[in-house]
Amino acid sequence: MSINLEKEQKQEFAKKFGKNEKDTGAPAVQIAMMTKKIADLTEHLKSNKKDFATKRGLLMMVGKRKKLLSYVKSHNLDEYRDLIKKLKIRG
Repeated sequence: MSINLEKEQKQEFAKKFGKNEKDTGAPAVQIAMMTKKIADLTEHLKSNKKDFATKRGLLMMVGKRKKLLSYVKSHNLDEYRDLIKKLKIRG
C-alpha cells in the first residue's frame, strides 16, 4: 500500500476535478487527493491500531481538508455541494 499518490493518479484527479490534467493546485483537486489519502490511511490504521504517528498525520490531514472545504464553500457554494456529492463525504 502506498500512502503517496502516483503521478498518474494526481493527473486523473486533476482532470476530473480541475480545469485540466496539470491543474493540481485547485482546491477541489487538493480535496479529492486528500480524501483518497485519508481513505488509505484509515484502512492502514484498522490493521495497525498502535501506529500513533500515522493517526496524528491522519488527523492533521482531516483538519487541512476541512479548512479547504470551508474555503470552497465560502467562495463557490455550488462547487462545494457538487464536490461533497462526488466524493461522498459529509453525510
